[in-house]
Amino acid sequence: MKKYTIEEINRHVKGTLMGNPDILITGIEQIDRAGTNQLTFIGKKGYVTLWNTSNASAAIVNDGFDVDLPENKALICVADADLALADALQLFEPDAPKCELGIHPTAVIDPTADIGEGVSVGAGSYIGASVCIGPHVRLYPNVTVMDDSHVGKGTTIWSGTVVRERCRIGSHCTIHPNVTIGADGFGFRVSPDGKRRVKIPQIGTVTIEDDVEIGANSCIDRGKFSATVIGKGTKIDNLVQIGHNCKIGKSCVISGMTGISGSVTIEDGVTIGGGVGIKDHVTIGRGAILGGRSGVTGDIAPGRTVFGFPADDRRKVLRQWAAIRKLPDLMKMLKKTGV
Repeated sequence: MKKYTIEEINRHVKGTLMGNPDILITGIEQIDRAGTNQLTFIGKKGYVTLWNTSNASAAIVNDGFDVDLPENKALICVADADLALADALQLFEPDAPKCELGIHPTAVIDPTADIGEGVSVGAGSYIGASVCIGPHVRLYPNVTVMDDSHVGKGTTIWSGTVVRERCRIGSHCTIHPNVTIGADGFGFRVSPDGKRRVKIPQIGTVTIEDDVEIGANSCIDRGKFSATVIGKGTKIDNLVQIGHNCKIGKSCVISGMTGISGSVTIEDGVTIGGGVGIKDHVTIGRGAILGGRSGVTGDIAPGRTVFGFPADDRRKVLRQWAAIRKLPDLMKMLKKTGV
C-alpha cells in the first residue's frame, strides 16, 4: 500500500498546507465515502457542508472557500482542486498490468516490420508487413497492427485494439481496449436500378497525432480519400464513433456515446458532451461547447455553447424548455376561458 504524509502530498501538488503536517494518507476517496487516513477534495461550494460530516483526514480545497479546519485534520489550499487532485492521484496510481519487455513467443511479427528499442509486444499480438513500431511502445496481448502502419514513441495500446493498414499513430498516445482505427468509412450509394447499395471504396487513412487518448470500444474510420485526422492532445471517451474524413483539432474533449458523421471539421479546443450527434459536413468552431445529447445539424460558431435538438444557443434553448414546462397549465387556463 502506498502511503504519504499530507506534507509530502502538499509538496507534490504545490499547495498551501493548513493543519497537522504529519497526517498519514493511504488513499483518496470522494468526500461522502472517505474514511480515516484518506484524502478528499472540495472543488465546488456544494461540498463544503459535506466536509463537516466527512470522515476524511484531509482535503484539497479551492482557494477562497470558507472551510472549517477541525482538530487533527488538514487542508491543502490550491487554485484548482480538480487539477491538484489529478496530481495527487498520480502518487497513488497502481502499477500497470505487466507487459514484459520484448516480444512474447506467441506474437506474430512480419520480418519486414521495424521494431524499435525497448518495445513490449504481448501474447497473441500481430504486427504486419512494413509496420514501424517506435521506441518504448507497449502492445498488450492480442493487439493487431496491420501492414504499413506506424506507431510512435512511448505509445501504449491495450488488448483487443485493431490498427488497420496504412494508419499512423503519434507518440505518447494511449489507446484503450478494443479500439478500431482505420475501418472502412460508411460509404454506400443506391445502384442505378435502385435495388441495392453500392459500396464506395475507402482508400484513405487515419492520422492520430501525439498525446491523444482514445477510450475503449471507440471507432475511427479511415478516409474515403486522404486521412481522418485526430489532433494533438485530444481526448476521446469510450464508445465514440468518428466517421471518415473528419478533421478533429488539437486539445478537444469528446465524451462517450458521441457519433460524428463523415467530413466533419472540429476546430481546436472544442468540448463535446455525452451522446452528441453531429451531421456530416459541418464545422464546429474553435472553443465551442456542445451540451450532452445535442443534435448538431449545422455549423457552430467559435466559442458558442449549444444545447438541444437541433442544437442552438444555450440560453435560447433553456428559455424554450422553461416555456414548454408551462404549456400544461396554459392549456388548462385556455380551456377554462373557453378559448
